[in-house]
Amino acid sequence: MIRKKKTREGAEVPSSSLADIAFLLLVFFLVVTTIDIDTGIGLVLPPPPDPEVEPPDVRERNILTVLMNERGLILINDQPAAVRDVQDLVFSHVTNRGVDPSLSESPQQAIVSVKTDRQTQYEFYIEMLDEIIGAYRSVWNSEARDLGYRDYQHYVDVNGEPNPIRREFPMNISLAEPDPGT
Repeated sequence: MIRKKKTREGAEVPSSSLADIAFLLLVFFLVVTTIDIDTGIGLVLPPPPDPEVEPPDVRERNILTVLMNERGLILINDQPAAVRDVQDLVFSHVTNRGVDPSLSESPQQAIVSVKTDRQTQYEFYIEMLDEIIGAYRSVWNSEARDLGYRDYQHYVDVNGEPNPIRREFPMNISLAEPDPGT
């Protein structure tokens, strides 16, 4: 007599609660996931000007004009420059104190004007702003060292804000709108 093998029925996995488990996992991950929010460029804008008050006259020598095209090429006061040169040029312009007639008369009157083309890549623009802000930080660090502190941050930690260094060397950056045709 030949015995036939009995075929077993396959075991079934209960799937009735699978949708519930998937929903609970979805809710869990939505609750515990943090989403990075782009904060943008952290600049404090001045208050809007009073339309009844005339803007002050600014002498040409007090403005350091930084122009950048869509390829990242830079002109500073109509002279070609590299991004790595920007910090030194801004530092010289701000700390001139009227010595060089082609640079600013005083740190309070020194203005750095940045203008780009409409097609300028965002990375070039941010790199330029970082160099300019870095120049001001170098000025502040230099002044803090002259006063006997390790750096500007140490000076601020000891003296607090507002402080004489920031009043002596205000960060005057003008971000000009690109021309509509460019």
